[in-house]
Amino acid sequence: MKITDIDELKKKANDIRIGIIEAVYGGKSGHPGGSLSCADILAVLYWNQMNIDPSRPKDEARDRFVLSKGHAAPALYSTLANRGYFDVNELSNLRHIDSNLSGHPDMNKIIGVDASTGSLGQGFSIANGMALSSKLNSRGIRVYTLLGDGEIEEGQIWEAAMTASHYKLDNICVIVDNNNLQIDGTVKDVMNPYPIDEKFKSFGFNTINIDGHNIEQIIKALEIAKSIKGKPTAIIAKTIKGKGVPFMENQVRVAWKSSK
Repeated sequence: MKITDIDELKKKANDIRIGIIEAVYGGKSGHPGGSLSCADILAVLYWNQMNIDPSRPKDEARDRFVLSKGHAAPALYSTLANRGYFDVNELSNLRHIDSNLSGHPDMNKIIGVDASTGSLGQGFSIANGMALSSKLNSRGIRVYTLLGDGEIEEGQIWEAAMTASHYKLDNICVIVDNNNLQIDGTVKDVMNPYPIDEKFKSFGFNTINIDGHNIEQIIKALEIAKSIKGKPTAIIAKTIKGKGVPFMENQVRVAWKSSK
């Protein structure tokens, strides 16, 4: 089921956001801000771009998605539920002691999760392994990994960038959710990563800058990434933390919500 209608994709992104809020409210904890900022990106990936089938979640020929910024699990859970991998009513069980919906994605507990993530910086390396494997066995899958802009302060990210470039992994697409905020403040103040695009370019990547809430731009960038041969692509998506909930937008305090 591939959706090409822009308004319908916007609706899917809105459904993801509703699920995020319901999940975080149900769990009384979680990361709403960084989950809301990537909803549009996930809507395009799961309904327009990726070769996936919820009825065949273990199909070896499926594309893969790795949520490297694993704390944005509510966004992935909401996406998977709305895509048909499990019942959307389960979202309210986020972080409950007897629930499979833990604070970070666990591929052994949740159908549709391609990699267990949470330790920042490691998801990109996992995605590299998937992409390299596909190159070696000629399976032809594409791999997408979503990074946080605070996450790219991790040194392992740049080791992974070197690896992707060295092995000419043109079947991997890195997407940076550039909402400019992390728990301790702005990414610029904590550990300035800018210019992000130029850094990836210096590591041998094709780089694309987009508005991460513009569905048309997201689709175009991902299509360009598919056409690039001989090098990986990094899409720098400028987003708004807490997008869609006015009192949460661009607020550091909504990076984490606890029951306290």
